[in-house]
Amino acid sequence: MADANDTTDTNRDAVEMWFDPICPWAWMTSRWLMEVEKLRDIEVTWSVMSLAVLNEHRHDLDAAYRARMDEAWGPVRVIIAAAEAHGPSVVKPLYDAMGTRIHLRRMNDFDQVIRESLEEVGLPAALAKEAHHKKFDAALHRSHKRGISLVGTDVGTPIIAVNGAAFFGPVVTPAPKGEDAARLWDGCVLVSGTPGFFELKRTRTEGPIFD
Repeated sequence: MADANDTTDTNRDAVEMWFDPICPWAWMTSRWLMEVEKLRDIEVTWSVMSLAVLNEHRHDLDAAYRARMDEAWGPVRVIIAAAEAHGPSVVKPLYDAMGTRIHLRRMNDFDQVIRESLEEVGLPAALAKEAHHKKFDAALHRSHKRGISLVGTDVGTPIIAVNGAAFFGPVVTPAPKGEDAARLWDGCVLVSGTPGFFELKRTRTEGPIFD
């Protein structure tokens, strides 16, 4: 078991998770992965993918979901803009601040979410304007493509990469804790690293349980 306070261990597995801050299932997965960090020798890098980009050219979305996708550009644009200006270390704190507001506080005004989140993590308020501009869309598309290219276009967020393998999910609620979290991680690493393994799935009967 890794010492969570030991920052000198260079033998940790490099893990990368791609998320969209508006996705409740990615939020659940991220909370689980944070628990796994305490219990397994992993170091997580947090990267952005985008449901808006994923659905950009789809014409079969209902009006309500299309409107949601139009709004979804804002948070990811701002995270990408912040990372470009202030480095990748701001990505996770900004995600945490946005996700807390979107998923736990049920805030639907993304402009307000962005303003409050930037203030919470000490980033310039001027970054909020990037939510409505395409200046950083090329960088957003690159980050999204880098994640989705590992798993294919018939999945969404989250995506996790570890040890040369990548997978969508896990989709789980509530987020497991303690040894349950670690055991789920061990299983995900095992199946994702199996050549020719593609899918495990069952019908989802519950929504995200936030705690």
